Amino acid sequence: MERSQPARPLCQGPRRTQTHDDYRHGAITLFAAMNCVSGWVLQMQKSRHRYQEWLKFLQGINQEYAEEITLHLIIDNDATHNHAKVKAWLKRHPQI
Repeated sequence: MERSQPARPLCQGPRRTQTHDDYRHGAITLFAAMNCVSGWVLQMQKSRHRYQEWLKFLQGINQEYAEEITLHLIIDNDATHNHAKVKAWLKRHPQI
């Protein structure tokens, strides 16, 4: 981590004081899906976390599997996952 102020030695050795804050150099959203049997991983990195990015990820999973099997997703209760357009898309794709 890059701290906003340099660390000051409190005593000799590895112990040092640190500030409570650090610089953020941007964050990304990582969407990932894993096939537990084959170990295959589908991942997508986006700079934002909105329902549009989540839908693109779901569409990528749907294209990759092409309705071959039923997919079970484990997701959190985030607003992007509960958006009306996401729910409508999921109703049209019952295999997910």
